Amino acid sequence: MRTELFTREPDISKVRVTDNFWKQRMELVRTKVLPYEWDALNDRIEGAASSHAVANFELAAKLTVEHKVGTIKAGSVRTEQGQAVSSGEENGFEGFVFQDSDIAKWLETVAYTLMWKKDAELEKTADEVIDLVCAAQQEDGYLDTFYIINGLDKRFTNLQDNHELYCLGHLLEAAVAYTDATGKDKLLKALIRYVDYVDGIFGPEPGKKKGYPGHEEIELALVKLFRITGNKKYLKLAKFFIDQRGAEPNYFVEECRARNDGKPYTDDLSYYQAHKPVRKQEVAIGHAVRAAYLYTGMADVARLTKDDSLLETCERLWEDVTKKQMYITGSIGSSPVGEAFTFDYDLPGDSIYGETCAAIGLAFFAKRMLMIQPKGEYGDVLEKLLYNGIISGISLDGTRFFYVNPLEVYPKKNHMDARFRHVKTERQKWFGCACCPPNIARITASLGSFLSSYNDDSFYTHIPAGAETEAVISGNRVGIAVEGNYPWDGDITVRFEPEKNTEFTYGIRIPSWCDSFTAELNGVKIEPAVSDGYLKIKRVFKAGDELKLSLPMDVKIMEADCRVRSCFGRVSIMRGPVVYCLEEADNGPDLHRVRISENAEFSAKEEKDLNGITALYCMGFKELPGEGELYKPASARRFETIKLRFIPYYAWANRGEGEMTVWVNRY
Repeated sequence: MRTELFTREPDISKVRVTDNFWKQRMELVRTKVLPYEWDALNDRIEGAASSHAVANFELAAKLTVEHKVGTIKAGSVRTEQGQAVSSGEENGFEGFVFQDSDIAKWLETVAYTLMWKKDAELEKTADEVIDLVCAAQQEDGYLDTFYIINGLDKRFTNLQDNHELYCLGHLLEAAVAYTDATGKDKLLKALIRYVDYVDGIFGPEPGKKKGYPGHEEIELALVKLFRITGNKKYLKLAKFFIDQRGAEPNYFVEECRARNDGKPYTDDLSYYQAHKPVRKQEVAIGHAVRAAYLYTGMADVARLTKDDSLLETCERLWEDVTKKQMYITGSIGSSPVGEAFTFDYDLPGDSIYGETCAAIGLAFFAKRMLMIQPKGEYGDVLEKLLYNGIISGISLDGTRFFYVNPLEVYPKKNHMDARFRHVKTERQKWFGCACCPPNIARITASLGSFLSSYNDDSFYTHIPAGAETEAVISGNRVGIAVEGNYPWDGDITVRFEPEKNTEFTYGIRIPSWCDSFTAELNGVKIEPAVSDGYLKIKRVFKAGDELKLSLPMDVKIMEADCRVRSCFGRVSIMRGPVVYCLEEADNGPDLHRVRISENAEFSAKEEKDLNGITALYCMGFKELPGEGELYKPASARRFETIKLRFIPYYAWANRGEGEMTVWVNRY
């Protein structure tokens, strides 16, 4: 295996993000999003969907203290599609079976935030939440409010649907991050007890269950636990869950029979990526978030166990996702039915699902693949996601969210045609299934861990956002600072500050959208080698060394592969890594009538609206409607010339409801 290429992420506590674009978003998470989400989790936002997440932990803790666990079967439980199902009396568990994970992601975001900005009040609130979570834990280590409230005798009887291992994974990620951030290990110790309990139940040994989670997540969390503890049994458990998935006899089918609930097994196992063992899976299939989390865990385990066959599977699935089933914004998941992948080149922009969590999951996968081998294609997709498909899920003020991220919106159709009602035309205050809002917050707060990676003799900048990073390379402490105004400007400066002269290889990704570039080292023009998408310089670096890189930010008119039927004959606009769109607020209604020439000339202008953007302008054409006739000869078409304003896709839907499109008809 290519072990000499393995890298590791920097210590996020030693990364200071200085980038204008991201720093304001990270501050927004700290000052506004975290308090807003805390209110949402406590059901204090008027008009927002209820969460009940905190209340579930309060009730579970109360029952645990009073030794009344499993005596209340109450409240309402939602299926993953959102329908409420009564579970008995009032004032019991409410929400989805995975509601605990929202608390976990909030805690994880707090942890990342505390790494770069100390906040005593926020830490105090987090400590109180941790006390509450730990108070609900059972003597054997088990910790899941749905079963603590509704009956421990049913735990681990429905791995397929009831998300116990998924919730454990998110709580575990929060525990590791909080220990990293504060040194406090109360939650970590509690979660280790829970994982040890799970390890005693699941595994290849005789007498243990041969199951695995219906919703993947614990696999990548166990790798983080292995990293912080060094205990190989946690890596072994992660590998077991991956290797066991889809094996015969199929665990989910057997589990359904064992419950003897009178329901024949009819679910499509591919929805859970459990239709065949992972190493035999040829294409990305099923629920897109689950798939992306699975692939992330697979990449982690492949790297740490030097498993070539698992790595080959990751590479094969990466190719299928990114070359045949990914939108231009990086979003994945074409169908609202199962929130799922469909088939190659099926990428509708108006009925898309494109869940925010799926984009985040793909970013996790890209990051892990970069840690196995720094390759431009992995960094290109990560960049596409960060600047487009992920941040489109949150409003610029941090208080509204998208679950589904469309590339085309016509409000009348979305409101009146049931086939499109899953696509919202305005961001929502919150969701009953609120996985996306806290997920956006945690990836934003942890941005420093996505920008670069390093090993004993190399350092790689994957995303050239402004940041100061410290790492130990060739036995010496080396500071590396990236400066610039990315993504609006392609002029990038990298400054090196090793504690003493140090020989190592520095690599910085040259984006695939960049046709040419210039580079200077200490004021002298250089033409270094570019391999695997990275400009690489091997030398003895000295304090004060400076690399200047210029990436021309040309506007590009893009088109999809001709096999993508939904946007055949249409084009989209990119400048640097940013995908642009037309919005009704700038260009009026009936955007479907707009056309642009493939030779259109664009001008770029820095503007202050929408929190500061570079807007694009060009002349276009708008077809005029006929005079009463529904059909007419094509030769009778008439156009008017109009000036068009394109804005970054992520910034749409911040000025009221209206039409939007990424793909524009070619003139």
